[in-house]
Amino acid sequence: MEENLFIFVVSFFTEWGWQVLGKVPNPLTGKTEKNLVLARRVIDILGMLQQKTQNNLTKDEERVISAAIAELQLNYVDEAKKERISKEGGISDNEQKESSEKTE
Repeated sequence: MEENLFIFVVSFFTEWGWQVLGKVPNPLTGKTEKNLVLARRVIDILGMLQQKTQNNLTKDEERVISAAIAELQLNYVDEAKKERISKEGGISDNEQKESSEKTE
């Protein structure tokens, strides 16, 4: 039971991370909202959980939390880069969407 509870907690924070990265809509509002400050905080919380539970996790738990952190970090860097380019007068958000849709 404890393993399932730990994975639930990691999944909860991971889903929240996807929401604040603007990757999935907020289930309460149905809107996609991006908050990179909060996204960084969610990633830091997962990192803290990983550090505090080090050597106390099953292999599956360690795999789940490591994968969650890695995926969120990669997407955070991507979104931060897009935001920086947009603020610097680079390509517009629509052009970014069109570009990413073509590569997917």
